[in-house]
Amino acid sequence: VLHFSATVLYTPETFFKGCIALIYFVFRIVICFILILDHFTTRLLSSCCKMSDLMSEGITIVEDLHKNREPVPEMKAIYFMRPTAMCIDAFINDFKPKPKYKAAYVFFTDYCPDDLFDKMKKSCAKHIKVCKEINISFLPLEAQVFSCDNAEAFKSIYTPNSQDRDQTLETIADQIVTLCATLDEYPGVRFKKDPNLNYGKKLAELVDNKLARHYELDDNSKKKGKTQAQLLIVDRALDPVSPILHELTYQAMAFDLIPIKDNAYEYDDGSKKEALLTEEDELWVKLRHMHIAEISIGGLSQLMKKMPAFRKQVTQKTVHICLAEDLMSRYQKNVEKLCKAEQDLAVGADAEGQKVKDPMRTLLPVLLHPHDTTDKIRAVLLYIFSLNGTTAENLNKLIQHVKIEDERGYILNWEHLGVPILSTPSMYSFRKQSRRDRSDEETYKVSRWTPIIKDVMEDAVENKLEVKDWPYQSECPSAWNGSRAVSARQKHKGSSPDDLRSGLRLILFVLGGVTYSEMRCAYEVTHANKSCEVIIGKSPYRCEPEKMLKMLPVFCSGLNNAFFVVCRLDAHPDSTQSAGGHL
Repeated sequence: VLHFSATVLYTPETFFKGCIALIYFVFRIVICFILILDHFTTRLLSSCCKMSDLMSEGITIVEDLHKNREPVPEMKAIYFMRPTAMCIDAFINDFKPKPKYKAAYVFFTDYCPDDLFDKMKKSCAKHIKVCKEINISFLPLEAQVFSCDNAEAFKSIYTPNSQDRDQTLETIADQIVTLCATLDEYPGVRFKKDPNLNYGKKLAELVDNKLARHYELDDNSKKKGKTQAQLLIVDRALDPVSPILHELTYQAMAFDLIPIKDNAYEYDDGSKKEALLTEEDELWVKLRHMHIAEISIGGLSQLMKKMPAFRKQVTQKTVHICLAEDLMSRYQKNVEKLCKAEQDLAVGADAEGQKVKDPMRTLLPVLLHPHDTTDKIRAVLLYIFSLNGTTAENLNKLIQHVKIEDERGYILNWEHLGVPILSTPSMYSFRKQSRRDRSDEETYKVSRWTPIIKDVMEDAVENKLEVKDWPYQSECPSAWNGSRAVSARQKHKGSSPDDLRSGLRLILFVLGGVTYSEMRCAYEVTHANKSCEVIIGKSPYRCEPEKMLKMLPVFCSGLNNAFFVVCRLDAHPDSTQSAGGHL
């Protein structure tokens, strides 16, 4: 099998374009009119390009590998698929007993196991004109955000006594390796040490071993050395607060408060319409990390004035005016009353900097107000997190007050993620993450919390991560030895592709999902540190608070309520939350 690894342009803005270029490289190898995809590669292409893009490359028909298709014996076919037994069997069936197509050009998303390759070769070798492996078994969601596509990963990893945890971690490790290969990076690997769970350590070992095997020999038959990159593997237990808080930046609010499906926002400006909130919408990309206050208080109109290219794009402006108004309406109706209490519990101090001495006094007004159950559960969780766990007696009283006696797993099962809920002796080893001092940073009173992952990113760039908390799975390149990272941060470098290519790259992978606020942090730290690009990835979901709670029963079938596994899910897989056009 021929190996191919694409090198994308080394700027955040061109991460998507690099993935698209890789895919188009495949199509340009052969003039072909039929493209056959499996479920994953369909989602992959949808995240990067539109049908019109494929048509411009000469592809007029896109087919599903796993559906019945009419034979077209006079045409050649490109197969872009995962190297799985199911896909290989479906491919073989297309050429047995009679071929459906004139020839096959096969491209796998990653390494094809020898047994499957041999099976395919023995069955229909004479029909295969090209067979290549492409290192792209991940989904690029945004310019600096990727996902490992596995809808069952959370359940497989965190369910007690899971039978397929090891296999799931193996699969995720393979996907992370293809990301590194696509970026042409051989990073040093570190992980967050956890006294209660070792999933991060296990994944770090797998990734490091697989990277070593992948880069054992490069195209020149020389062993590849470490590149200017570092990979940090983090577990969701590092920061249970960020997934629960009401985040008030534009993108996070939209996906928390509004029922958005497949990135499609439904609005009404006299008639029912639908708009996709994706990388294709340049105004959305400009707005998504802004605080809602900046957008609402004339911010959108001011931004449009500064951006002449958008002045004539009336439709885009209308979409975001409707969305901003919708968000403010929902905020003023309910969320505004929650934010102060949530922020006080999360930060441990009020807006004036006075320490919260009695968290229960902060929580009670939320419990006594007629908020919906989901918001009360979120507040109770923040209260428990602020105390680093509570007593069983106190927890029972809280559960009774919120009236979730039959659904107490919504709270209790955070312990399966390594987060202390009950203050028992077994949890004494858990200690809170030390925080960076941000007292001099300007913030809104209702948005004082900073995700812990941002501290990690900044500490990593400045080489301040403690080895005892962040052990090395493998040595990091010399660029991360302490001196260069600091000097790179102090010296302003240009933002051209060549400048960024010679800079550092920090890749973070979060087991258990990433919040929109954490995604935003990757962009903020990159912007602040001109010579270090931060990319963040997750398995498998973007964390949306309300949907997390609503989806619990789906992932807990067969388990007693007391042992529900808490998971943070979209109402749909990342596959449909793609950041590009849709096929």
